[in-house]
Amino acid sequence: MATEKSQPYPIIDHCSDVVAAADLAWEKLADKHPQLLALWQGEAKQELHTMLGLSDFISTSVQQDSTLLEWLFEQRECCLEIDYRELLSQQLTQVTDEPCLMRSLRHFRRRYMTLIAWQDFSHRVPLQHSLASLSQLAEALIMEAYHWLYRQCCTEWGTPMNDHGEPQPMLILGMGKLGGGELNFSSDIDLIFTYPENGETVGGRRSLANAQFFTRLGQRLIKALDQVTFDGFCYRVDMRLRPFGDSGPLVMSYAALEDYYQEQGRDWERYAMIKARVMGKESFSQYQGLRQMLRPFVFRRYIDFSAVQSLRRMKAMIGSEVRHRGLTNNIKLGAGGIREVEFIAQSFQLIRGGREPSLRGRGLLPTLAAIKELALLPPADVDTLTAGYCHLRRLENLLQAIDDKQTQTLPDKALDQARLACAMAEHDWAALVITTEQHMAAIHAIFDDIIGHDDQDNQQDVATQYHEMWSMVTNEDVLLSILAELEAPEQHLQAQNLAAFKHELSKRTLGPRGREALATLMPEVLAQVVLRDDAVQLLPRLTKLIIRIATRTTYLELLTEHPVALKQLIRLCAASPMVADQLALYPLLLDELLDPQHLYQPTQLTSYQDELREYLARIPEEDMEQQMEAIRQFKQTQLLRIAAADIAGVLPIMKVSDHLTYLAEAIIAVVVNQAWLQIAAKYGEPSHLLERESKGFAVIGYGKVGGWELGYGSDLDLVFIHDCPDNVYTTGSKEIDGRQFYLRLAQRIIHLFSTRTASGVLYEVDMRLRPSGASGLLVTTINGFGEYQQQQAWTWEHQALVRARMVYGDVILQTAFADVRQQVLTVARDQAQLANDVVTMRHKMRAHLGKKKAGMFGLKQDQGGITDIEFLAQYLVLAYAHQQPALTRWSDNVRIFDSMADYDIIDSATVIQLQQAYCDMRNAIHRLSLLGLPAYVDQQQFIGMRQTVEQVWQQWLEPCQVSL
Repeated sequence: MATEKSQPYPIIDHCSDVVAAADLAWEKLADKHPQLLALWQGEAKQELHTMLGLSDFISTSVQQDSTLLEWLFEQRECCLEIDYRELLSQQLTQVTDEPCLMRSLRHFRRRYMTLIAWQDFSHRVPLQHSLASLSQLAEALIMEAYHWLYRQCCTEWGTPMNDHGEPQPMLILGMGKLGGGELNFSSDIDLIFTYPENGETVGGRRSLANAQFFTRLGQRLIKALDQVTFDGFCYRVDMRLRPFGDSGPLVMSYAALEDYYQEQGRDWERYAMIKARVMGKESFSQYQGLRQMLRPFVFRRYIDFSAVQSLRRMKAMIGSEVRHRGLTNNIKLGAGGIREVEFIAQSFQLIRGGREPSLRGRGLLPTLAAIKELALLPPADVDTLTAGYCHLRRLENLLQAIDDKQTQTLPDKALDQARLACAMAEHDWAALVITTEQHMAAIHAIFDDIIGHDDQDNQQDVATQYHEMWSMVTNEDVLLSILAELEAPEQHLQAQNLAAFKHELSKRTLGPRGREALATLMPEVLAQVVLRDDAVQLLPRLTKLIIRIATRTTYLELLTEHPVALKQLIRLCAASPMVADQLALYPLLLDELLDPQHLYQPTQLTSYQDELREYLARIPEEDMEQQMEAIRQFKQTQLLRIAAADIAGVLPIMKVSDHLTYLAEAIIAVVVNQAWLQIAAKYGEPSHLLERESKGFAVIGYGKVGGWELGYGSDLDLVFIHDCPDNVYTTGSKEIDGRQFYLRLAQRIIHLFSTRTASGVLYEVDMRLRPSGASGLLVTTINGFGEYQQQQAWTWEHQALVRARMVYGDVILQTAFADVRQQVLTVARDQAQLANDVVTMRHKMRAHLGKKKAGMFGLKQDQGGITDIEFLAQYLVLAYAHQQPALTRWSDNVRIFDSMADYDIIDSATVIQLQQAYCDMRNAIHRLSLLGLPAYVDQQQFIGMRQTVEQVWQQWLEPCQVSL
């Protein structure tokens, strides 16, 4: 035992898998560098053998770099702090170009990461030393790369100056674990770029605005660190924590940052900004002003208990994320994982940091010490959190150092399990799992105690009859007897439904936990449903969902442990089969039922983009499959919240459509950005954009999205335009024609919308309204679009243009499109011919799309219905816009009719009648959609409104002779 204690590295002799891996790695090394192994004798040889067995990263590194083995022999026992910046700075003095810079950075990182991994596995340094070394190494790579690139950019474009002629630096804020000085082994780095003052460059061939200079510098720095080359990469750089995320500028001035955080900063950004730290000591003096600006945003002067509710919501998001991503054995995100310790510490910082300076530190362990000193938690709890956190962080580091992979999920491979058990000084894998689970259980208990539960409802005991009913479902006589005793409606149908449900369940493989959860859940469901008047309709909707989640015990337990969630589920399923179907198709939406206050308050109209950006921030940008899945999940979640508010009567029909439209626009923006990143990564960007901070691309929304009238199941009628000149090429190494770039961009956008993932299709996209329809180009120039509209388009295409507006694009294209639309719609037209064209198209549409049902009125296509009203609005704009150009301002029907009254084209009384008919019919279609029914009502409904519409139609359109 004495020998074991003095051993400077783990013993692997009892782990046959690890010994075999070490032997194999040794053989490979002996083949490649036999002479270098001669250095390693005795204890050193045994240590090298052990390290090769424990880490593929160490093994690969020493095989790839012939100098590393000798260097490690000399350095492995040195536990002093290393001045990485000084070493790297000297090395970069020999660098003359960016490829050489990237190569030097990658070699430097691998060398010192190998040393850090070695010292971790050999137990030579404590955890805090290892985390600090990883953070200091990252800071050195970031800052030395920045300084080298800054000098290069100044040579090319001049030095950025403020109005007083003072050179301006770019400050780099390290966020997350990098900011806290606690980076893990294979972590991403979260950065924010900023600079003190606006101005222009001086000394270049021509001056650039500081914003443009720093944007280019930032792009080069990201490339230097992030791009995968033959030598690998340094760090995955994540810039999504900056203001406005992916859609925001890459670099912002101090003043712009301050404006953003004061006016738009949200709780999660406060949470993130706690750990913000400027990289490089040379930047400290410049940073003080910015830090003073940001402090009031992060730390309130008062004890901020208003944060508790948002903290609870964040807690729910943690559980939701674990369920959504199917995470098991995850020591970061799982219950009691690293994130919960971070969350506990930062919750005290958010609530009390404004009053307690000792809580404003960035590191987690010092923050826990401050919490203990201030007696905010019992000392024993702080000790438990500290011990658990250190265990999990050490385990995380070793797990990632096995192969330099970013993972927090405990391995399934026996070899990696044995490696971790040896490295953590546990007897075997089972012992390590037990120790880890004990730490996580202790952390989770404290986490739950501190944050508390939103769900304060106490589950009442369910009457005995309902337990008997569930246990006797297969005995029809007993079941009917219980239903009769309860005086339930339609007892035979209910009994049939329950028997069919039980039979379907018997085909599923349920474990003990699943059966136990069902035995708890079903009596509660029956108690709340079987006595309802709509039980026969409601019960199959609920059982369909329960069948879907029967083998996913987590969701069954969610409903049993949270009565409020079950209550909301029953309410929504009773009100809407459509919602019930969505919940059955995508059970992850059940998480939304946990917080009724949140559920029935849809996102603010202007916040959908920010909410989506925040939702996507948890997923690596390069993981396109997960990004696509996440966007779909976000859409379904938001649809559920909109439908819930709709069902509860919180939102009128016009507001429902507004929410659905803003949601679609937010998703369009994200999809365009994702498609752009993918295509630009392959080909570079069209060169005409070099002096323009936009994409030169726009999306035009037609139909319901153009008219702010989206419904729950609406598809998107879109047209893509760009303003790329001829003879422009992309800037990437794989150069293509600029217009070909935009074609591929359009194809990628449609692919991202229409690909079916586990969460379905994002939206059905209809491109047939583009110039020349299905036979036309998928994307066209703004000039080509204008020429087509003015010279070739049919009347029905001009009708469609009335309801068109730009839903994505920059100011330049916004202005250009508005000009084209205005010019086309204000052309003087022969009113008789126009009326003939409109009526002809209306008859064709009714013949093609209308489906007569006996005794029913079709709200959309029948005479006097919605489409007639829409055609009237379009006709009136086309007929009179040449006299009153302001008629073209709006693309939605209600405001178009308001304009008609304003300019005395139709009298106000008629306008009010048309608007009322339009809104009431839309509302009816909407209600039918929620009920999963087609847009037909009894023919006795809306008689007066239909007659009004027909009379107005006759007045304006029907006198013409229709050419069929």
